[in-house]
Amino acid sequence: MISADDPRWRTMQGGYRMPLDPRPLVEKLERGDEAVWKELWNELHHQGDVGDASYAAVPLLVKVHRRRGTADWNVYALTATIELERTEHGNPAVPEWLSEDYFGAIQELSSIGTQDIIDAKDPELIRAILGVIALAKGLRTYAKFLVWYADDELREIESKAFE
Repeated sequence: MISADDPRWRTMQGGYRMPLDPRPLVEKLERGDEAVWKELWNELHHQGDVGDASYAAVPLLVKVHRRRGTADWNVYALTATIELERTEHGNPAVPEWLSEDYFGAIQELSSIGTQDIIDAKDPELIRAILGVIALAKGLRTYAKFLVWYADDELREIESKAFE
């Protein structure tokens, strides 16, 4: 990751295409402020838009998740959403200086997910974990179905496919 005093933190943009340094939000999460998830979702992803602040937040979120040691739907679902949206809506590419950390964090979260899924009971958490694993393995289409569609939508797609 870039150093704390790197000026790029002040020029990053989130989902609103406005300046956003994601570190203060992630620090709130690390201190146990679960209410910050709403702000993280809103700032890092807005109507399909993501930015370099969204990408920079992923390694930070994975680091917090690893430290906590508890499966959290938000980490998996937000990471998967950011990665899926990366290639949509004319969103910017991951900057070269961030690429290794960003894609490495997705791989790390996938690895953590293989353990988290063993005890997971909530279907939404399970789908989010599987979505991240699918992304880490290059299976974007499967990840979209796991992350973007609710069970009732998938049943409708299934019924139409086999009419």
